[in-house]
Amino acid sequence: MKVALVGPRPEEDGRPTLEDVAASAGVSRSTASRALNDDGYVSARSREKVQAAARELGYSPNQAARSLVIKRTGAVAVVLSEPEARLLDDPYRTAVMRAGYRELADIGCQMVLIFSDTREDLDRTVRFLDGGHVDGVLVFAPHRTDPLPKALRQLRIPVVYGGQAAGLKRGVHVVDFDNEGGAKLAVAHLVEAGHRRIATIAGPQDQSAAIDRLSGWRKTLLDAGLDPADLMEEGDFTLTGGAKAMSNLLARRPDLDAVFVASDMMALGALRTLHSAGRRIPSDVAVVSFDDNATLAPEMDPPLTSVHQDPREQVHAMVETLLAVMDDRDLKPRQRILPVSLTHRASS
Repeated sequence: MKVALVGPRPEEDGRPTLEDVAASAGVSRSTASRALNDDGYVSARSREKVQAAARELGYSPNQAARSLVIKRTGAVAVVLSEPEARLLDDPYRTAVMRAGYRELADIGCQMVLIFSDTREDLDRTVRFLDGGHVDGVLVFAPHRTDPLPKALRQLRIPVVYGGQAAGLKRGVHVVDFDNEGGAKLAVAHLVEAGHRRIATIAGPQDQSAAIDRLSGWRKTLLDAGLDPADLMEEGDFTLTGGAKAMSNLLARRPDLDAVFVASDMMALGALRTLHSAGRRIPSDVAVVSFDDNATLAPEMDPPLTSVHQDPREQVHAMVETLLAVMDDRDLKPRQRILPVSLTHRASS
C-alpha cells in the first residue's frame, strides 16, 4: 500500500517546519535543508521546488538551527588508483570519469580528478584530501593489495567506493555491480544455447570484480554438470591481453565451443584471435562478454552479447550516498549492489 502526503502538517503553534517544506516539495529533509541554506550539493530543479514550497508555506530559513550548517568547498575528488596510461585506454574508466563530471556538475559541484598509482602519488593524494580542499571523495581502487583504502580511513571527510575497497570489508560505503550474478547470466545463456565446452578469459585475479566474475563462470558450469578444467585463462582487461589469452585457450583446448570474456576490451582481442584462427562466430565459438560498453559491444564483428552495467548508474548512486554521509556522518556504512542484465547480440 502506498501513502501519499498531500499537504503539510504545521506545528502546534501554526509555524511551518522544515519537514513541512520537504513534504510539500516532495524531497527529503536533508535536500530541503541544503536548498534553503544555499548549499551547492542540490540540483537546480530541487532547489526551485523547495524554495517555492517555502514561499507558499511562509517558512523562514531563519527558523533553522544555523549552527548546524557546515561550510563546504563545493568540490569533490574522484580518485582512480591505477596507472594513468591504463585508465585513459580503458573505455569503462573513461565512462566513469565522464559520469563523475556530469553527476557532480548537475549539483553545482566541481570535480577534482586524481590519479593515484605510485607510493609518491599515495602520499600526495592523502595530504591533499586531508587538507580541506574537497568535501568528499569518490574512490575507484580495484586492486586487493592497494594501500589507498586503508590510508583513506584516517581522513576526516566522507569517502564512497566504486567497487570493493581493497582489504576493507567493514566500515566503508561501497557501490558495486553484481559481478558474480552477471557472470552467471552470461554462462547460463551459453549453457541454454547448448554449449558444453565453455571457456573463460578472466580478469586479473588481484581485483574483486574479476574474481567474482570468474567465480560466477565456475559455479554455473558446475551447477550444469560441466567440467571447467583447463578452460580458464587469465587476462589483464586489455585488448592485447584478451588476444593472447584466447590464443592460449585455442592451443590448449581447440575443442572449445564458447567463451565468456570478463570485459569488452578483452573480448575485442579474443574476437580478432578467433577470426585469425578461422573460427566462425557464433557457429564455431560463441562469445559473451561483460560491460556492454556502448562504443565497443555493438560495433564489434559480430556485435557482442554482453552483460550490461551502466557506470552512470554507479556514479549516481555513489554521489547520492556521499551526499547522505555528508548530511549524517554517523550514517551506517553499507554495500549497495546494483543489478545487471544481459544484452543479446549476434556473437552468441
